[in-house]
Amino acid sequence: MISQRPQRRAPRRIDASIYTWRHLIENFFCQLKEFKRVAVRSDKTDTSFNAMIHLAAATLQLR
Repeated sequence: MISQRPQRRAPRRIDASIYTWRHLIENFFCQLKEFKRVAVRSDKTDTSFNAMIHLAAATLQLR
């Protein structure tokens, strides 16, 4: 027999637009982490790290 998951009595309401934006933002961060310098934070200063994030975001936008 296949066991079934228990279900809530009343399903929770979700805001679809919030979850759409959340999905897009999570995908963007996953794409940013493809750049090794962003993923391992190898930059010494916050300014250079911020610049690398901007460079990676611009590169992703041009793809």
